[in-house]
Amino acid sequence: MRIVLVGPPGAGKGTQATRLAEKLRIPHISTGDLFRANISQQTELGRLAKSYMDAGNLVPDEVTIAMAKDRMEQSDAEGGFLLDGFPRNVSQAEALDELLTTEGIELDAVLDLEAPEDEVVKRIAGRRICRKDSSHVFHVTYSPSKQEGVCDVCGGELYQRDDDSEETVRTRLEVYHTQTEPIIDYYKAQGLVVTIAATGPVDEVTGRALEALKRDK
Repeated sequence: MRIVLVGPPGAGKGTQATRLAEKLRIPHISTGDLFRANISQQTELGRLAKSYMDAGNLVPDEVTIAMAKDRMEQSDAEGGFLLDGFPRNVSQAEALDELLTTEGIELDAVLDLEAPEDEVVKRIAGRRICRKDSSHVFHVTYSPSKQEGVCDVCGGELYQRDDDSEETVRTRLEVYHTQTEPIIDYYKAQGLVVTIAATGPVDEVTGRALEALKRDK
């Protein structure tokens, strides 16, 4: 299957992308991973992207699209892929359509993870990260540490990242509504959108997604 995964920040896209790709036996192609891989390998595209990032500028769509094209042309993606974080706007969606048409392939579905805005804010703003080891993550409501402000694993101080403050989260949501959400209508016009509720236990959300994709086939 060839799937695009969309949803607001905090909807659990990263978690679900990993799980769905494993279940469907297709590669998970994340924009963040693409940038990191190209930059660390010092590819031509990676150096170009880094030059924009170092200057504090957004990486142009054509660079992102070229990276995605290179990744989708690798052998493990011949049988399908799951795109996470791309396309991020309608112009990227149009470019992806053009690219896939050139390759003679089509998307099977656009999976829209739907979550109420207040729930999204609560999920992200409640996160607390360990200063000693950022892989130790807690949540003030869903998975609190035994002692407030102290990591259960190593005793490090727990803190809220600037990106996780409620004000920042609401700004990120506004960017999503303005730039990314319009691609849902774009793909609805093609009959590709499959919407599922992204609330509840992780396993249940994965199950809903797989069932919805199965019905859509």
